[in-house]
Amino acid sequence: MSVKYKICENCETEFKDSFKFCPNCGMKNREELTLGSLFYNTINNYLLWDSKFLKSFLPLMTKPGFLPKKFLQGKRLVYLHPAQFYLFVSVIFFFIFSFYIRETRASLDEAANKEINRFKDNDYSEIVEKIADTIKLDSVVKQNLKKQPKSRTASGTLFGTSYSYDEAVVDSLLNVGANQSVILKEMGMPEDAGYVKRKFYEQMLKFQKERGIGSMYQSITDTFPIAMFFLLPIFALLLKVFYFNKGKYAYHLVFSFYFFSFLFTVMAIDLGINRFYDISNWLDFFIFISTYFYLLIAIKRFYEQGWLLSFIKSSIITFIFMLFVIPSATLIITLVAFMLY
Repeated sequence: MSVKYKICENCETEFKDSFKFCPNCGMKNREELTLGSLFYNTINNYLLWDSKFLKSFLPLMTKPGFLPKKFLQGKRLVYLHPAQFYLFVSVIFFFIFSFYIRETRASLDEAANKEINRFKDNDYSEIVEKIADTIKLDSVVKQNLKKQPKSRTASGTLFGTSYSYDEAVVDSLLNVGANQSVILKEMGMPEDAGYVKRKFYEQMLKFQKERGIGSMYQSITDTFPIAMFFLLPIFALLLKVFYFNKGKYAYHLVFSFYFFSFLFTVMAIDLGINRFYDISNWLDFFIFISTYFYLLIAIKRFYEQGWLLSFIKSSIITFIFMLFVIPSATLIITLVAFMLY
């Protein structure tokens, strides 16, 4: 009697027709797609995910280092995958955080508008001749210039580029429709400026024109989720450096996923409570400090080293990450947000 074979419709693996399931992917041999089966599979998958989340959440919050250790021991069907956990809690955190971003943006825009309005009714005819000589203005335009605010100097160094210009002069040039090249020259951009420096001055002009301190803040905060995808692997790399003989880089990445999931969960809860009830600063500080002790205990249990060595290594890792990695990332984020603003 010949044995019949069938090709799996899901993974295209050949197996005996008598098998109820594909031995490669587990797909059912014969399953017609009906409304009932679609509904059943959807509910079943949701309940399975929900069950994994509930089984993972309490150990994550109360047993530092437990989940990554169990995951590496092979218990990967009982608990939620570290990457899934991280994505889920990060979405919740940034959703709650978005409310604070909108409020802060509105406050920044309001403060900027108030600052601008303070100068609107002031006379500053002392700079009229300077502008007139620059772009050959007629007497009518000069009268418009005299309605502009007094001199306001903007100066400083941003991303290694020094700048110094009179905001009132630039505002006046914008009001009379001066050519952009004239305005950029007034702002101090050299004639031989390269692409990066020219882009910098163009962004400064755009910022001056739109007074978009709120939108600038929004641009910076919008890059936070992307930045975290880079910060997390860097944190795992630090763990690999200090525990180079404790497994592959992927092992440290698993630990980092769960630890950052804990951080996002704590911050989401803290922001959520502060949304309705203002927690005192000392309690917020205590919550912040507690995350370090969580890391210390998690490292002690996961890497199975003594308390003293775990304390030294976790302290150095935290010090490097907080004082070097995060500030550097913040600078890069701000630069990218400003150049793309």
